[in-house]
Amino acid sequence: MGSKRHIYLMPGLAASPKIFEYIQLDPLKTELHYLEWIPPVHIKESVEEYAQKYIELIRHPEPILIGVSFGGILVQEISRIIKVRKVIIISSIKSKNEMPKRLRFLKSSGVYKLFPSKRLSKIDDFTKFDYHPHLKKKGELYNKYLGVRNEKYLNWSLRAVLHWENKSSVTDLVHIHGTKDEIFPIKHIEDCIPVEGGTHAMILIKAKIINQILNRLLLQ
Repeated sequence: MGSKRHIYLMPGLAASPKIFEYIQLDPLKTELHYLEWIPPVHIKESVEEYAQKYIELIRHPEPILIGVSFGGILVQEISRIIKVRKVIIISSIKSKNEMPKRLRFLKSSGVYKLFPSKRLSKIDDFTKFDYHPHLKKKGELYNKYLGVRNEKYLNWSLRAVLHWENKSSVTDLVHIHGTKDEIFPIKHIEDCIPVEGGTHAMILIKAKIINQILNRLLLQ
């Protein structure tokens, strides 16, 4: 039997590796390694510069990188620095051309600078509203899967996503995308494996289907 394939998983914007809790890959063939968000140096640090921080954290040659949403953007940039076997992005984009017009407007208008990152960093407060079950439930989910609450990181991450362009494509890349993704609508996405009914949070909601796709890809 050959050696195991080392797979590094990067969660989405501000999320923790807990979003991968339902991902199940063949343990005889794979070994999973979970990456987390690192504080940026400054607000204008590009994704390309930021990707350099992860090189020393990836300790195996030619790994497989899997990234969700903003994590998908990051693993593409990491793959430009080190040699990888495959890059798999989920609920993400491959270039600014796949970004919807409303997000491009946020960049050009500068409205994103008004994002209430301070309120998001204090999401714990939402769980205290027992009289509003829906809000309380959302707060509990955010508490579980939100890995970074640092205001500096939140401000940086939104700016970094909107200013990422990716002018050249990444080789050996596979894109898995939900047909109901509300952040990056599939109508703007080219060359992907569609997941019927999958939303931007399908890494949790459609984990069974995603597991089937990932296990199939790992056989290639």
